[in-house]
Amino acid sequence: MRTKSLKKNKINVVTLGCSKNVYDSEVLMGQLKANKKEVVHEGEGNVVVINTCGFIDNAKEESVNTILDFVQKKEAGEVDKVFVTGCLSERYKPDLQKEIPNVDEYFGTSELPNLLKALGADYKHELIGERLTTTPKNYAYLKIAEGCDRPCSFCAIPLMRGKHKSTPIENLVAEAKSLAANGVKELILIAQDLTYYGLDLYKKRNLAELLQELVKVDGIEWIRLHYAFPTGFPMDVLEVMKNEPKVCNYLDIPLQHISDAILKSMRRGTTQVKTTKLLQDFRKAVPNMAIRTTLIVGYPGETEEDFNILKNWVQEMRFERLGCFAYSHEENTHAYKLEDDVLDEVKQQRANEIMELQSQISWELNQEKIGKSFRCVIDRKEGNYFVGRTEFDSPDVDNEVLIDAAKHYLKTGEFVEIKITDAADFDLYGEPISS
Repeated sequence: MRTKSLKKNKINVVTLGCSKNVYDSEVLMGQLKANKKEVVHEGEGNVVVINTCGFIDNAKEESVNTILDFVQKKEAGEVDKVFVTGCLSERYKPDLQKEIPNVDEYFGTSELPNLLKALGADYKHELIGERLTTTPKNYAYLKIAEGCDRPCSFCAIPLMRGKHKSTPIENLVAEAKSLAANGVKELILIAQDLTYYGLDLYKKRNLAELLQELVKVDGIEWIRLHYAFPTGFPMDVLEVMKNEPKVCNYLDIPLQHISDAILKSMRRGTTQVKTTKLLQDFRKAVPNMAIRTTLIVGYPGETEEDFNILKNWVQEMRFERLGCFAYSHEENTHAYKLEDDVLDEVKQQRANEIMELQSQISWELNQEKIGKSFRCVIDRKEGNYFVGRTEFDSPDVDNEVLIDAAKHYLKTGEFVEIKITDAADFDLYGEPISS
């Protein structure tokens, strides 16, 4: 027989998936705190809220396994209630309710007020920028828009997040000021599509103007751009990047593929020639920009020739940062009508080949940094090292700078000039330069 938990009402928020989900969990936690609720992130609590990811097969599997794990704990009396929100719940709510009925309630991505009500809290509209950040104190994500209007054939995000909706500039500036007041020094701008920012509100692409307002916020020292779309990229952003020291010379721009046949089937609205010229224009405008991209291999119909075109192009472009994923066949997407005809082992082999190639490129680029010095932010101490990053590196996905903690003492969150003494394929080693 199930024994009732004796713990008081503490809400444990568990976050799965991308930085957009991290942001959403932080907003939820901020609302709960404002309602005088006790809330923790991935800690111990008798009420559990799982913020799920539904993007690709691996992420969906992790989300389902996490739900099952907490349902089991509920049945064993270790937790009292389990609520599920986020992308998986938005996309598959009827299926989940049928397959895992022991969850107390499921909520979609736009049902925060209803979720709060179920948790005994009221949605407070006045809480612009009030979040309980879960990242290290020195950086935070700033979500500038929700949803996506792009027609990419492989992507289920519009199904889960809806149409593109920009957040007004004044709200984002207020949020940035609030974060800065709490010690945040680096803003990582995120959206499903940064490129589209402002079109719905201001009838023009307004990312450059947003950046010009954010750089005025006292205490913010770095602003980083994640998830731009290549078609229609607002080139005035590059002028701001070049002229404003606070805007990092860094851009995350997922390109997905480069073979014209695959790009057309993916409905990306571009070609190899256009994409290559765009990247050349980036490097011409901001010569020392670090460009990060992500690629998909094993898309339906991808031939050896298509793959070799992609591989040769990666070799030619020499991206500073790159991630590669095997294609995931997603229901209700345009590409789902196509035959998923590339074998799983071939997909994985191709992904491995791209990443091996990128590893070599990254090693070569890192060797060029030896002997040079870079302004770095110190994120944390881990083992025998202080771990920092240059402006060309984003947390969790990019290179890190390791400083021997036995020889040097550094404070987390501070900016330090570091001379690079050695380099591996994805790590740099350095020593602080005495002032």
